[in-house]
Amino acid sequence: MNRQTEAPPAAVPVAAKQAGEAQSRWGWVEPEVWTERMLTALEQGVKGGSWFSLIDKVYAPENLRTAFQRVRANRGSAGVDQVTIERFAADLDAQLQRLSRELREQTYRPQGVKRVWIPKPGSREKRPLGIPTVRDRVVQTALRNVLEPIFERDFAAQSYGFRPGLGCKDALRRVQDLLDQGYCWVVDADLQGYFDSLPHEPLMRRVAQKVSDGRILSLLRNYLKQEVMDGLERWTPETGSPQGAVISPLLSNIYLDPLDWLLERAGYQMVRYADDFVVLCRTPEEAERALVLIREWVGQAELRLHPDKTQLVDAGLPGGFDFLGYHFERGYRWPRKKSQAKLKDALRPKTKRTNGNSLVTIIATINPILRGWFEYFKHSHKTTFRPLDGWVRMRLRSVLRKRIGLKGCGRGADHQRWPNHFFTAQGLFSLDAAFQLARQPALR
Repeated sequence: MNRQTEAPPAAVPVAAKQAGEAQSRWGWVEPEVWTERMLTALEQGVKGGSWFSLIDKVYAPENLRTAFQRVRANRGSAGVDQVTIERFAADLDAQLQRLSRELREQTYRPQGVKRVWIPKPGSREKRPLGIPTVRDRVVQTALRNVLEPIFERDFAAQSYGFRPGLGCKDALRRVQDLLDQGYCWVVDADLQGYFDSLPHEPLMRRVAQKVSDGRILSLLRNYLKQEVMDGLERWTPETGSPQGAVISPLLSNIYLDPLDWLLERAGYQMVRYADDFVVLCRTPEEAERALVLIREWVGQAELRLHPDKTQLVDAGLPGGFDFLGYHFERGYRWPRKKSQAKLKDALRPKTKRTNGNSLVTIIATINPILRGWFEYFKHSHKTTFRPLDGWVRMRLRSVLRKRIGLKGCGRGADHQRWPNHFFTAQGLFSLDAAFQLARQPALR
């Protein structure tokens, strides 16, 4: 090639490099909202630390369409308007155009939230769940697509709940690492009725520290003030953000983030998943000081620690503590009692003695439940799984007993009529066998 005619290589602008780096870090964000230019601004920090003019990103048709796809993937039931996801999807273009126009013209108003009560595993208590309408879930998802990166940028590392790329297993792994390092004194904290007691004004002030778009703030405030409908009763909440609302997990993390950083600066090892958190310490004195600090912050934040469930625990002694479904004690971990009760509660309706389906069909129905439960609890102590396998087989033997005219639960001679290997041959998933297989070293 003639050197005189060879064009010099194009220079890569600094901003382009920064944009590429930002894109790699923020690969989970909605690209229709967060362009490379916006991601670079996110990385570098915006002037004054607060974002303006965001509402147009919320009502952008592409964002609303992506938001609906996420709502559909999450499934869920209809809200107070009785409009299901399928019915909403049948007229999708018109529905999304209407939402976009209402948000743009500031005529959009959230509908009421349907309250339902779901049982707590292993308890007679029930937990309130709020179900917004499909249209409100779509808008909340579009809103979260816009807001989440702004706050995610500065969230503390010890927060694992409802964050991109993080989950329960990451939090559990961190707890186990700290226990292995000798952090055996645990502040086992419980925020009483956290989602129902979130104070609105302090929460909105924290959001406003990074978001200055008044229309976004107004939209959030409207969600916090959505009418709650519980059967024939209805009221406007003064505090809280309903569990079940798309935006609630982000708001809960925003409100607790100052606590994360307070404990981080004080040198404490905290692991938090939404409103469930533990602080692991080396000495009882350190744990006492951490609890004092937590109590002070919680009081100032207008929240409450549960008086019976908040405690100091020596994880090296009998008793231990529960966290995210596991029980930790004396260097071991296994599913807490409520986690095992939840599994049995899920299996009982499918293994009734009056079940008229074939054994193969029953097994095919319960196997996905067993596999899913094992996938989460497979890091438990080896003694966990065999008794549960025995309980499942007992339920199945009871079904078979009834079919030959016998009463009661599977027992005695039933183990000879239908031995364990009989159920294995029928395809029953074995928790203990899966555990033994998982312990074997991988072939190289």
